[in-house]
Amino acid sequence: MKRLMIVVGEASGDALAARLVRRLRELSEEKIEFFGATGKNLRACGVETIVDADELSVVGVLEIALSLPMFLRAFKRLKQEALLRKPDALILVDFPDFNLKLAKALKKRGLKVIYYISPQIWAWRGYRIKAIRKFVDLLLVILPFEKQWYFERGIHHVEYVGNPLVGEVFASCSKEQFCSKHGLDPNKPIIAFLAGSRQKELSRILPVMIETAEIMHRRNREIQFVNALAPTRRIEEVQKAKNSVLRKLNNLNASLITVYGETYDALNASDVAAVTSGTATLEAAIIGTPLVVVYKTSSLNYKLLRPLIDVPHFSLVNLIAGKRLVTELIQDEFTPEKLSEELFFLLEKPNNEKMRMELKNIVATLGQGGAALNAARAILNFLEK
Repeated sequence: MKRLMIVVGEASGDALAARLVRRLRELSEEKIEFFGATGKNLRACGVETIVDADELSVVGVLEIALSLPMFLRAFKRLKQEALLRKPDALILVDFPDFNLKLAKALKKRGLKVIYYISPQIWAWRGYRIKAIRKFVDLLLVILPFEKQWYFERGIHHVEYVGNPLVGEVFASCSKEQFCSKHGLDPNKPIIAFLAGSRQKELSRILPVMIETAEIMHRRNREIQFVNALAPTRRIEEVQKAKNSVLRKLNNLNASLITVYGETYDALNASDVAAVTSGTATLEAAIIGTPLVVVYKTSSLNYKLLRPLIDVPHFSLVNLIAGKRLVTELIQDEFTPEKLSEELFFLLEKPNNEKMRMELKNIVATLGQGGAALNAARAILNFLEK
């Protein structure tokens, strides 16, 4: 029997790790025992929980600092369990601040370390490459340019397994079906808002999106707006955002509906979208919806973190394209006035059609999917060697 420890720290990593676990079980001739830091998806797969990963999903310099005792307890618990059970390998999924430290601690104690979903050190905090070179035995990357990037810097234990979103991101119903379900007119413009999966993101970003809807409604009363709420957020947070805008504008007249757990269907039904920077931008590209990328954090976080970012673009779409294909409105540039102008621009038919074609070309570079299957094969081959 094989024994593998798997560690995730966020909802996105938990979902990807669950697919990997299922594939590993399908391919392995031996039974595999899994344990580690789990979210709801890994727990549903029967992975034993040593640490609840939901507690680790904290963003922001101040927030992380306040949560430091909790992180230290989780780190100690996982390290102790790994040294006690001596798994065949440690599989780390994204979450680099925590996972690279765990890799260092356990590699020094003789454990093999596999990293799935490479830390984005090509974007910022490039010094982490030293830790990857020294403490990671197998690096599995999901963006087409990453393998070459690492190879050029002397790291050869890297495999590109494809992007896990390809083949997994698709609408479950047609535009007409979605509109009928939610009382929308498929013949009138629809704009989707994706305000992020974290509480702090939604509280800072959704009010700006709601105010954008009001500005656009004044110019074109036929435009309909859909707020695609992330599964990790609650409808009460949406009302709180609306109340903050109401205090500023006194009334809300734009047609804005909130849907829950229907993000892909909402994107598919929309003519354009405003999407918070992160994985969701690539999901919108795969579905083919023209988009504007937005992001806003606290002034303190931005001042501390912006100097560390070493790439010309924030969004995955632009990074893969190698150019500024989609507009990025980050921090102070993210205003209702600027966002409304960009969305009006994309609603124009020639601009809309051009971006849809360019998004299609970008998605083609990601391959045919099967990332979890390819990653599982790479891991089993590594363990056999």
